[in-house]
Amino acid sequence: MNEYWPVLVIILQLIFLEGILSIDNAAVIGALVSPLPDNQEIPWPGGLKKLGAMLHPFLGYQRMAALRVGLLGAYLGRGAMLFLTSFLIHNSWIKLIGAVYLIHLAFDSLEDMSGDSDEDGGITPIKVRSFWATVVTVEVMDLIFSIDNVVAAVSLSNKIWVVLVGVGIGILTMRYAAGVFSYAVEREPILKQAAYILVLNIGVELILDQVWHIAIPDLLRFGISILTIALALAYAHSPFLQKFRFVLSWLAKGIGIVNELVDWLFIPFKSAFNLIVGLFVRSPKPQPVD
Repeated sequence: MNEYWPVLVIILQLIFLEGILSIDNAAVIGALVSPLPDNQEIPWPGGLKKLGAMLHPFLGYQRMAALRVGLLGAYLGRGAMLFLTSFLIHNSWIKLIGAVYLIHLAFDSLEDMSGDSDEDGGITPIKVRSFWATVVTVEVMDLIFSIDNVVAAVSLSNKIWVVLVGVGIGILTMRYAAGVFSYAVEREPILKQAAYILVLNIGVELILDQVWHIAIPDLLRFGISILTIALALAYAHSPFLQKFRFVLSWLAKGIGIVNELVDWLFIPFKSAFNLIVGLFVRSPKPQPVD
């Protein structure tokens, strides 16, 4: 029995590590799926509607389905990352590409902060994406976030099955947390913006690590994430802090200017991506009104 204790300790460490490193992931995924309806079925393309009807009892409505499909993608993505760990460690440019994507996604969403505030003093909601666009974004985000998680996990154990068990349980826990966060966003809309600030934090941390070799300790990253969420909630409920909204609007307009330049640079890549997605996923044709 004693020989199993070291393995159990490593698995518990992996679960804890996955939790610390994935708090941002859970918050962002929860924010991404929150605009999706929780009472509408998945808009399957015409040729896949029968398959969609068969999968509906397992996937549920759009919001829950996005989380469940994301869960499957997370397991497949982490598994692939585990086998590519040595490649990831020796090719820092992959992290840099991921960092640029995260910063661009954060800027693209936070640009909406320059709009008028709502009745509760919060910030204008972020634009709603379609179900399939949300699923693709969730999968891409999870792959980028998983790079650090997998490298850290492998550093704790060289037994692949131990790492798989620990990371697997951690992913399941974080997906549950993402579901809770998506419903929390309905009560506190400011959490949606906080989630994208977390995305920006991760992108900057990756660049600091890869370009200037400034490593942010895991516990400090966790503390920054919690502080970001706490400050966002404080702003949403403090009339005094909301007097400084002009600062946020000023920053948001600056973000918008930078983002327009980045969007212009990425036009060829976005066009190619949309073309590829359009070949496989077509929007359902509108039904005639009787």
